Amino acid sequence: MGLNLRHAILDNVSGSDATQIEATITDAISSGEEKMLPGLGVLFEVYWNEVDDSAKQQIVEQISTGVK
Repeated sequence: MGLNLRHAILDNVSGSDATQIEATITDAISSGEEKMLPGLGVLFEVYWNEVDDSAKQQIVEQISTGVK
């Protein structure tokens, strides 16, 4: 039986309010641990699926600027 990492991450944050989500993101980034990257990726996927094309374009531009 395989572990569905995406499902496990979503279960872990399910029911969290905005403050808790922010704390999760901040902790994941500040820890610098690579094991946290999948969780951030799943949260980014949730965001991406919820926003319109304009917001997607903005985040793409911000990321493009940030990686230069």
